[in-house]
Amino acid sequence: MLIPALDLIDGNVIRLQQGDFARQTTYADSPLPLVEAYQQAGATWLHLVDLDGARDPAKRQLQLIEQITASTSMAVQIGGGIRSRDDLEQLFDHGVQRVVIGSLAVREPQLVQAWLQEFGSDAIVLALDVNIADDGQAYVATHGWLETSDQTLEALIENYLAFGLRHVLCTDISRDGMLSGANIGLYKQLKTRYPQLVLQASGGIATLDDLRQLQAINCDAAILGKSLLTGAFTLEEALQCWPDA
Repeated sequence: MLIPALDLIDGNVIRLQQGDFARQTTYADSPLPLVEAYQQAGATWLHLVDLDGARDPAKRQLQLIEQITASTSMAVQIGGGIRSRDDLEQLFDHGVQRVVIGSLAVREPQLVQAWLQEFGSDAIVLALDVNIADDGQAYVATHGWLETSDQTLEALIENYLAFGLRHVLCTDISRDGMLSGANIGLYKQLKTRYPQLVLQASGGIATLDDLRQLQAINCDAAILGKSLLTGAFTLEEALQCWPDA
C-alpha cells in the first residue's frame, strides 16, 4: 500500500531534512485539509509523526491526533516519543490503530517484545532507521538519529521475530527528506531475507519510478512524505502506478 505521511510540530505540517530540527520547512498550518485530500485520493492508511511528542512525551499533540482520527476513515499509524505502555494505551484510546516504535526497540528490546505479545503483531510497527556504513552494513540509529547503535538491522530484526514482529518501517537516514531516490537495494535485501515481514519503505522517494522499483522487488508499502507535499507527484498518480495499493 501507499501511505501518505504528515510530520507535526505545534499543529503545523512540517518536514525535516535527515531528522534535523534546524532544517525544517513548514507546509501547512493544519493537517486536516491534507488528511481529507489524501482520503479522497484513495489512501487507506495515514502515517503521522508527532515531533512535539518525540522531544517531550508530555507535549504529545493528543487533541490534534484525536481530531485527525475522528475526521477520517483512513487507519492511522503514529510515531514520536513512545516510551511507556501508557503512551500506547493513550494513543489507542485516541483512535490510532498502530503505534510506531523506534529508539525504544533498540534500547529496551524486552519491553517492546512484551508489547508485541500483549497488543498483537498488527498494533506495533518497528521503525528501524539506519545509517549505511562504508562496508555496506546497515546500523540502526537512535535518539532522533543523533546516535548510531552498534546493532545491525538484521540482528535487531532477528531479536524480534520470535515475538511476532510483522511490520517494519525502514528508513535510510541519508536519503530522508532529500528526494534523492529510495534505497532499492536495502529493501530488496530485507524482502529476500524476511519475506514474512510487511515492509514499509521510507526515505528519498522522489519519482513514480521509485515506486515502480519498490513494487518490482515486492516491497509491501511506501511512506510518501515530502514527495507529496512538494508536488513531485500526486497521490492519485502514485496510486495509479501502484495498482494494488
